[in-house]
Amino acid sequence: MTFLLNFFRRILDRMLQLFYFGQHNISNTLNIYVKTNNGNTLSINLDPQWDIKNVKEVVAPKLGLHPEEVKIIFAGKELGDTITIAECDLGQCSILHAVKSKHRRSLAGAVVEEVIEEFGSKPLCETLKDLSTEDSSNNVIEQPKAHFFVYCSICKGLKTGKLRVKCQFCKSGAFTVHADPQSWVDVLESKRITGQCENDPDLCANILDNAEPTFAEFYFKCAEHTSLGEEDKAVPLDLIRPNVHSIPCLACGDISTPILVFPCAEAHVTCLECFVTYCSTRLRDRQFLEHPDFGYTLSCPARCENSLITETHHFRLMPEAQYSQYQQFATEEFVLSTGGVLCPQPGCGMGIIPEPDCIKIRCTGGCGVWSFLLDYLSIIDFFYSTCSAVYAFRATILVIVLHLIQRVIQIG
Repeated sequence: MTFLLNFFRRILDRMLQLFYFGQHNISNTLNIYVKTNNGNTLSINLDPQWDIKNVKEVVAPKLGLHPEEVKIIFAGKELGDTITIAECDLGQCSILHAVKSKHRRSLAGAVVEEVIEEFGSKPLCETLKDLSTEDSSNNVIEQPKAHFFVYCSICKGLKTGKLRVKCQFCKSGAFTVHADPQSWVDVLESKRITGQCENDPDLCANILDNAEPTFAEFYFKCAEHTSLGEEDKAVPLDLIRPNVHSIPCLACGDISTPILVFPCAEAHVTCLECFVTYCSTRLRDRQFLEHPDFGYTLSCPARCENSLITETHHFRLMPEAQYSQYQQFATEEFVLSTGGVLCPQPGCGMGIIPEPDCIKIRCTGGCGVWSFLLDYLSIIDFFYSTCSAVYAFRATILVIVLHLIQRVIQIG
C-alpha cells in the first residue's frame, strides 16, 4: 500500500512540474541559484522565456510564502513581474535574491489594513546608460548592450563584463539602488550611490550607527564564463569602450570597436591593436613611467597632460611574454625608486631594499652567493682588506673613474 502511495505521489509531483510550473521540454534552461535572507540557497532551472511572476510561483512555496509576498532582486533592482529572464542578462549559475515584501499600513477611516507594496522595474542592464557616452545635443545613440569590458583572470583576457551591486556594509546582494550610476566615478569610487539593503536593514543601521545612509558597492563579473559565485569578480577596464561615435584611431586612422580612450582632455582614441603596439614599443625602450600612485604606466602618445593610465590591467592586452617583462621592469623600477638596489649577479637581478645604515649586502633571497657594497669608499676598503695591493690599487682607480663619470653626468 505504501509503495502505491509513493508511486502516485511521484506521478503527481511530476505532473505539477510539467504543467503547473510550466517546465515542459526545454533545451536551453538556466541553472540559477536563489538566495534568501534567512541564509538558504535554492537551485532551480529556469526557462529564459519565463517572467519574474513564474519565478515567484516556483520560489514562494519553498519559502512558505505566497508569490505576491516575494520580491526578486538582481543587480541592484527589484524586478517587475512582467520582466522575462532573458532580459536580465543572467548566465549559468547566476544568483537571484528572494526576500519577503515589506508591508505598509494605510489608514482608511478607522480601519487599519496592511497593503503589500507593489514595486518592480526593469533590470539594471536595461536601464543603465552608457557611462562613456556624452552627447550634448541630447540625441539618442544606438549602442551595443554590453558596453563594459573587463580583464578576466579565469579566461585570461579581455572580455565583456556585467555590472553587479551589493551592500557596501553587509556585502549582501539583496540590495536595491535609489538611482543608477551616471559616470565611471559613481561605479569605481565608494559611497556615491545610496540604496536600500533588503537583507538585514537593522544590521546595516547598527553598523552605521545611523550616522550615514546605506551605500551601494559596485563590482564587475565576466560575462563569458559560468559564474563561480558572488566572489567571482573581474577587473573593469574603464578606458576600453564601444566606439559609438565611429572615431578613427589616432595612429592608423581605422574605425573599429572596441577602442581605448586615453584619459586626457582631448580623449584621444586608439584601436586595441595600435595600443598593444604602442605599449610593446615603449616597453622595449623602457620608457614606461614609475608613478607613486598609479605604478608603472604610460600616458597618451600625444604627450597630453594628466593622461596617465591609472588602471595597469589595461597592459594585460600585451602578449604574455611581454606582460611578464612589464612586471619585471615594474618591480625593478619600484625597488630603485624606494632606495633599493638590484643584485648585479648575471641572471639574478633580485631587488633588495637595505636598512638605512647597511653597507654590505648579500643576496640571500636570490642567487644566494653574491655579495656587494653600496658606496665607493666601502668598495675600496673591501678590496684593500681582501685582495692584494695591486688589485686594490686597480680597484681604487676604477672607482675614481666611475665617480668622475657620475659627476659629469650630474653636471651635464
